[in-house]
Amino acid sequence: MAADLEEEVQAIDKSLLECSAEEIAVKWLQANDLQKEVYQHLAYYVPKIYCRGPNPAPQREDMLAQHVLLGPMEWYLCGEDPAFGFPKLEQANKPSHLCGRVFKVGEPTYSCRDCAVDPTCVLCMECFLGSIHREHRYRMTTSGGGGFCDCGDTEAWKEGPYCQKHELNTSETAEEEDPLMQLPEDMVARAYNIFAITFKYAVDILTWEKENELPGLEMIEKSDTYYCMLFNDEVHTYEQVIYTLQKAVNCTQKEAIGFATTVDRDGRRSVRYGDFQYCDQAKSVIVRNTSRQTKPLKVQVMHSSIVAHQSFGLKLLTWLGSVIGYSDGLRRILCQVGLQEGPDGENSSLVDKLMLYDSKLWKGARNVYHQLFMSSLLMDLKYKKLFAIRFARNYERLQSDFMKDDHDREFSIADLSIQIFTVPSLARMLITEENLMTTIIKTFMDHLRHRDIQGRFQFERYTALQAFKFRRVQSLILDLKYVLISKPTEWSDDLRHKFLEGFDAFLELLKCMQGMDPVTRQVGQHIEMEPEWEAAFTLQMKLTLVISMMQDWCALDEKVLIEAYKKCLTVVMQCHSGFTDGEQPIVLSMCGHSVETIRYCVSQEKVSIHLPVSRLLAGLHVLLSKTEVAYKFPELLPLSELSPPMLIEHPLRCLVLCAQVHAGMWRRNGFSLVNQIYYYHNVKCRREMFDKDIVMLQTGVSMMDPNHFLMIMLSRFELYQIFSTPDYGKRFSAENTNKDVVQQNNTLIEEMLYLIIMIVGERFSPGIGQVNATDEIKREIIHQLSIRPMAHSELVKALPEDENRETGMESVIEEVACFKKPGLTGRGLYQLKPECARNFNLYFYHFSRAEQSKAEEAQRKLKRRNREDTALPPPALPPFCPLFASLVNILQSDVMLCIMGTILQWAVEHNGYAWSESMLQRVLHLLGMALQEEKQHLENLSEESVVTFTFTQKISRPGEAPNNSPSILAMLETLQNAPHLEVHKDMIRWILKTFNTIKKLRESSSTSPVAETEGNIMEESSRDKDKAERKRKAEIARLRREKIMAQMSEMQRHFINENKELFQQTLEELDTSTSGVHENRCPVISDAKLTALGPEQTRVAEHRQVVMCILCQEEQEVKVDSRAMVLAAFIQRSTVLSKNRNKIIPDPEKYDPLFMHPDLSCGTHTGSCGHIMHAHCWQRYFDAVQAKEQRRQQRFRVHTSYDVENGEFLCPLCECLSNTVIPLLPPSRALFNRLDFSVQPNLAQWIKTISQQIKALYLLRDEDCNSGNSEKMHQLQLPEGFRPGFKLKNPYSESIKEMLTTFGTATYKVGLKVHPNEEDPRVPIMCWGSCAYTIQTIERILADEDKPLFGHLPCRQDDCLTSLTRFAAAHWTVSSLSAVQGHFCTLLASLVPNEKNGNLPCILDIDMFHLLVSLVLSFPAIHCQDFSGVSLGTGDLHLFHLVTMAHIIQILLTSSTEENGMDQEDTNSEEEVAVLRLYKFLCQWTGSALKEISSGWHLWRNLKAGIMPFLRCSALFFHYLNGVPAPSEIQVNGTNQFEHLCSYLSLPNNLTCLFQENSEILNTLIESWCSNNEVKSYLEGKRHAISYARESNKLIDLPDDYSCLINQASNFSCPKSGGDKSRAPTLCLVCGTMLCSQSYCCQTELEGEDVGACTAHTYTCGSGVGIFLRVRECQVLFLAGKTKGCFYPPPYLDDYGETDQGLRRGNPLHLCKERFKKIQKLWQQHSITEEIAHAQEANQTLVGIDWQHL
Repeated sequence: MAADLEEEVQAIDKSLLECSAEEIAVKWLQANDLQKEVYQHLAYYVPKIYCRGPNPAPQREDMLAQHVLLGPMEWYLCGEDPAFGFPKLEQANKPSHLCGRVFKVGEPTYSCRDCAVDPTCVLCMECFLGSIHREHRYRMTTSGGGGFCDCGDTEAWKEGPYCQKHELNTSETAEEEDPLMQLPEDMVARAYNIFAITFKYAVDILTWEKENELPGLEMIEKSDTYYCMLFNDEVHTYEQVIYTLQKAVNCTQKEAIGFATTVDRDGRRSVRYGDFQYCDQAKSVIVRNTSRQTKPLKVQVMHSSIVAHQSFGLKLLTWLGSVIGYSDGLRRILCQVGLQEGPDGENSSLVDKLMLYDSKLWKGARNVYHQLFMSSLLMDLKYKKLFAIRFARNYERLQSDFMKDDHDREFSIADLSIQIFTVPSLARMLITEENLMTTIIKTFMDHLRHRDIQGRFQFERYTALQAFKFRRVQSLILDLKYVLISKPTEWSDDLRHKFLEGFDAFLELLKCMQGMDPVTRQVGQHIEMEPEWEAAFTLQMKLTLVISMMQDWCALDEKVLIEAYKKCLTVVMQCHSGFTDGEQPIVLSMCGHSVETIRYCVSQEKVSIHLPVSRLLAGLHVLLSKTEVAYKFPELLPLSELSPPMLIEHPLRCLVLCAQVHAGMWRRNGFSLVNQIYYYHNVKCRREMFDKDIVMLQTGVSMMDPNHFLMIMLSRFELYQIFSTPDYGKRFSAENTNKDVVQQNNTLIEEMLYLIIMIVGERFSPGIGQVNATDEIKREIIHQLSIRPMAHSELVKALPEDENRETGMESVIEEVACFKKPGLTGRGLYQLKPECARNFNLYFYHFSRAEQSKAEEAQRKLKRRNREDTALPPPALPPFCPLFASLVNILQSDVMLCIMGTILQWAVEHNGYAWSESMLQRVLHLLGMALQEEKQHLENLSEESVVTFTFTQKISRPGEAPNNSPSILAMLETLQNAPHLEVHKDMIRWILKTFNTIKKLRESSSTSPVAETEGNIMEESSRDKDKAERKRKAEIARLRREKIMAQMSEMQRHFINENKELFQQTLEELDTSTSGVHENRCPVISDAKLTALGPEQTRVAEHRQVVMCILCQEEQEVKVDSRAMVLAAFIQRSTVLSKNRNKIIPDPEKYDPLFMHPDLSCGTHTGSCGHIMHAHCWQRYFDAVQAKEQRRQQRFRVHTSYDVENGEFLCPLCECLSNTVIPLLPPSRALFNRLDFSVQPNLAQWIKTISQQIKALYLLRDEDCNSGNSEKMHQLQLPEGFRPGFKLKNPYSESIKEMLTTFGTATYKVGLKVHPNEEDPRVPIMCWGSCAYTIQTIERILADEDKPLFGHLPCRQDDCLTSLTRFAAAHWTVSSLSAVQGHFCTLLASLVPNEKNGNLPCILDIDMFHLLVSLVLSFPAIHCQDFSGVSLGTGDLHLFHLVTMAHIIQILLTSSTEENGMDQEDTNSEEEVAVLRLYKFLCQWTGSALKEISSGWHLWRNLKAGIMPFLRCSALFFHYLNGVPAPSEIQVNGTNQFEHLCSYLSLPNNLTCLFQENSEILNTLIESWCSNNEVKSYLEGKRHAISYARESNKLIDLPDDYSCLINQASNFSCPKSGGDKSRAPTLCLVCGTMLCSQSYCCQTELEGEDVGACTAHTYTCGSGVGIFLRVRECQVLFLAGKTKGCFYPPPYLDDYGETDQGLRRGNPLHLCKERFKKIQKLWQQHSITEEIAHAQEANQTLVGIDWQHL
């Protein structure tokens, strides 16, 4: 079968390849009926090229299509070879000044907040970098695809419309020159012909609906093959599609994933190819399988030739798009062809046909033709206009298609509205000519059909389908917003007329919302079903900006404003027409005033929170004042017809509803009401809800008698009884023993007073008070910051945004706040400037309850700190605008005074009444406001005017007979000394003081100065005395406190001196118990030289070490034979030091880890939190954890932050992740050290002895194998004192031995990734390796941070290294002795060759420090059988010297010294001479393959630098092994570190002396090292070797500007799904690879599980641990293994010191070096896994994420 296919392909190719494009084009040029010719050609060839088999072959198809189908068209168009024709066209064409680059998904886009006309105007990265906007405040986002760059569009930018590249193209010629003039005439004709035919062909074939025939393209030989075509929808998930396909066309999961990915990307994919029946069967299975819950997947069986022609149709559209790129003339021709009306009249042009068929096309086809429209119609300004008209005329149809469409908005033609409606000139033209505003609103109303009896919107339960439809409908509001976003500067009569027509439609819409979702108070039982409220609020939120913008438009033209005001008023009247019906009128009277109103109870009738019409009227009323229309044309306004009681009625009900909800009267109405009240006040809605209700009440008060207003208000608050009947309060509290009712009433009174404060005090909106817009924002910011200092993003969230997503904050923030930069964590904060605190208003109307109490507390605290009194008086307010001026009279109205007096009366006789302090506090605030008001009136007094505001007189007057209540002033003076009102004393005092000030002002302004009343003077002076007295007392108290403190500290000192030794003891005990072991503390002769190893090693006194178990709190001494104590530890594989990440262990079961390669490709790191437990306590704890885990697994399968199956647990004290324990041991070398009674041999003798011992061991081993020939044994001369049969008694207790095995096995298991096996001979190797590797990582960290070697390690690392080294030194005692001896022999053989061990790695391929540690730690296994009196220390010293010399040779062989470049100092010291000599000597051995080097200085410098890390590691190792404290010189960073290290390690300062001392043996050794073949091939340049000193690994370098990363990521396409953009590009910070994360395409299999690209990468790059940056989300991802991960704040901050995870805010981000260093440090310290565990413990949601799929 396959062979036939191959032949077939070749056969086709031959006949097709012989086609000549030129000949066909010539034939076409001569044809009479060109369309027929072209169609015949296509009908014959298209099916031969496209869709030849089950799988598409895009490369072949494209190649043939270009050759056979497009080639002739290009020849025809150019009239010559297109290779010459197109470049000519390009040259003749003027380059466009528009950029028009269409954005790919995830590409960065930039918008300028200063210059963009609206937020949809964006630039691509290239244009942005070349524009003036990079210096402005810009916003960066990632594109969702679609949309194009607006560079060069003068309507999109207030300034700087061109970047440097496009500026060159704005030539001086007239803009309106016809681009067709550029083309030769015959070409124009040919272009018309070919464009008309090809465009029509493509449109016909794409909109063709019959499945078996073709439009005028019948084939001669019709094949009988079909495709089963699966289409994309937005309903079914990936999983459903994959599962269904596996069933339907029985393919593998991989294939199904491939199908699904293509369907998702292109919108359709054939899943089966064959005859009709074969395909139809697959179709029925798919439909059956997916129709259970939702509508089934769309599947069609299509004839292969139709699919072929459709594929070519799309190819043609893409081709047209690229051809018109060569010339503006061709673009213009294509636009004409597309928009030409066809024979069928309306909507028959090709463009219309495509648009109206849009919702039936698949995703891929839509994308192609949308791109074509963008590059043709939208790039040609003349045709953009014509296209806009076609779009507007079809708007309604396009939108209703979109409602039914199963694709998201970004794939719908409806989405082009953003490209058209945001162009100001087009938007205006469409409003005036096509009545666009009305069209959009009417379309919107048509889609929301559900109404109640009154014609209001009614939303049923918010089901998924409802929500889906509703989301679709909301896009219409967006379109309306785009149309209104740029305000007109010139108004024509046409525009006025059409705007007002649109305004009418808008009022109709609002009328349907007025009073929707009404609520009634539930009494008795709780509401059963929470009513639907979200939809109404979603609608309100979406419309908020549109309502604001409507008002902005009205404000721009006086005629429009007057008309709009009248229209709105009429609608309000209509809504209120049923206002008085059926509600009987009642008369209220109080204090000699009476008013008629209706009987209405919020707590009994229906009430709604939605009143958009009333609120719009309130907004327009403020505009009358702001634009001064109210004063210029009062005769045109129906102000006299207004009925204030009617206007205030509904807003007042709404505010009373809020008050009653706060008072807890609506508890039984459930959460839906609470949520509605929350959103009513929320920053997203309040501007057009709560704020406007307050404005409406202000409007009402300013137009009616304030006494009448207050009575109506009391009646609505249901408080009229209490205040209108004297003594009612007393009776009320006596009769109502029910606490709840009393409480509710109190809250209602408080709320009412608060409302009055707001009505009088909120005058910071331009038009109400004499302020401008910045004052309003400043005030918002001051009050937000008076709660606490806030970050920039928090402030932005707390301020309302306008249509351009701006809050206006940046322009004023500097005046009111100072910015505090962030540290390593946290974010930058704004703090309120102290001088702004005086503007603080405790009853600011946008505070929530919680915010208000926090702000009050914060401000009082501040005042106390500044030693001021804690009163928070009302701030001075700006004056009202004339239209609202009469408002202030409410403060001095009789009813108001009566209310205040009553409440003060209650407070004076505080036992008889139910009253609250909050009530009093509000009354005091109101008194303060009234006094401030009067004071301002007096201060701004002009000559002839009379002060009408006489508050001070009214509060000084006592009440009328018969009950003669005292005046308000008198009551205040009484309250001033009331003991139960301590808190309010300061405020009352402030009020009385202000009262006196005003009195003085009045008297100075009135002509005859009246003598001050005595009483007041007395009062003043007594008050001052009062103050002075208080101050004196405070001072005395302070002095007394200080004296007592001084006495106490003196007594303390005395006591310590007397009991010195006691304290000394406790301190010492504290030391030992807290910090495991610190040998450095034991007394050391300071002037002696400290030596860490060898026979000269400094002797250290034994130090008792007593530790406490964190689980049972018992203390115990660490001894060899006591119960084991352990440290919690965590072992992990690590590549932090790796120089070769790609090395993979082939088969871990057979791998031999004896020699570590110097590239350190993968090590085993051990870390510990330093907490100590008894071994048996730990065992119990761990068993409990395991048991709990098993129980939990049966209940629910979720991962915990630790994986018990792998032996993980959390440290019981600090919850640090651990997976094993290290036993605590006393210094272990002392146990194996015997008396040294013989002369210690030198290196040569020692090597000779050891070699003999090794030889003997090998003979004995062979002996055991073939025990037959015992004669050998007699011949064997055993070295003196060597007893190979001797078995050392293990000094350790059983429990310690068990723990040695436990930790050893754990290291082996983790390090090699194998099953635990304590018998395996590789266990000790892994333990030594872990010890060496951990020391190396710590040395690197210290070196990178420039810290000295000792004295700077945190206690936990110090304890960990001590225990780890001692453990590694003791582990051989629980291993097989012969295995450890064997390891020692092999290790030594790599330096001292013997005949047994061949085939060992060469000297270049061994990491010397690992070798040293392994040799030193395995040596006791041989030494324990040597009784010749040679000490262990001697062996250590000789091994160390031997390895050091090998390392020196290693460094010299690999050093690539460049002689030039460094200033050479010719000191010719002995070191330099000696090194040069050694180097020359090496040259002899290597056969002069080494480079000639003449400068000893360079060599010595190189050698010192190269060997330093090795010496530092060795110093750490021997320090922890032998417990010799480090000399003080190494504990600080100073000069001569090298010399001090050499002395501590008993090396000569001139290292080459080692070679001279032992020259006779070393010559042979060096010869053997250098003669290795590997060394030779390295010197000949055939292989690579590591050179020293190894560079420290760092994370990759990140760019300073984050947008570079976004750009890099947007250019990155998924490596697996051909050229498709990756959705979640993720950067590995360790090696810099970009990965396609979180997608099916890049999943791979790892240990039998499917894992995502990141998880797979961690196994190759970080041996299971990874650090990634998710570029689109701007967050760092930590991964460890398959089940662990967490997100971490990125190192990129904006100018306000905040990270922007998810790139939601879009502020420019820059790299913060310190934060990046912090991440790097976590990585170098191997703390990533620990960090993840902590994060997962702290945040349970992280545990549920499938990390392995990232």
